[in-house]
Amino acid sequence: MNIFQKLAVKPWSDDAHVAMTAQGGFAAPDAKIGLRFFLFVVSVLFFLLTAAYFMRKGMMDWRSLPLPPLLWLNTLVLVAASLALQWAKNSGNAGDAKQLHNGLLLGGVLTTVFLLGQLSVWQDLRSLGYFATTNPSNAFFYLFTGLHALHMLGGMVAWGRAMNRSWRGDLDIEELTLRTDLCAAYWHYLLLIWLYVFGLLTVT
Repeated sequence: MNIFQKLAVKPWSDDAHVAMTAQGGFAAPDAKIGLRFFLFVVSVLFFLLTAAYFMRKGMMDWRSLPLPPLLWLNTLVLVAASLALQWAKNSGNAGDAKQLHNGLLLGGVLTTVFLLGQLSVWQDLRSLGYFATTNPSNAFFYLFTGLHALHMLGGMVAWGRAMNRSWRGDLDIEELTLRTDLCAAYWHYLLLIWLYVFGLLTVT
């Protein structure tokens, strides 16, 4: 399997096995390289959106969108979710499968709460008449937060697979720890992206 084929495989999928097999399966570093490549692409996407945001913001029809206070609570929930996955990762490194499982479960629950909180924010804004088509500021708010939520949903797919294998107990602790490590790295990254987006919207 060449490097391009490796990058094309999702690092959290069953194809991205932690151990190097005789058939040329993934080793742990390959899965992490694939994740880093994906995160680089996401970073470029948000950078381009930021550039477009500032260019559009300078036009006369721009009217800033008031940010609902619930966004602060959502931010704290996402921080807690990231910490929970770090706890799961550390537990796996220590060989504690039970605490790894508990950390994974808590991280997924908190992430679900975050996503539901974001949905509540969107519904509140729409009820007040702040639609995406009303003003460019509104459109960028929905674009930034919606794109972030979409990436979080993608992460929940990876989390669900790791959680399922944890429930079934058909992976050894090393393999499960790698999957958890990948999830934790993804959550930490999306937390940083959210803090960036939230700070951008708050300051500007």
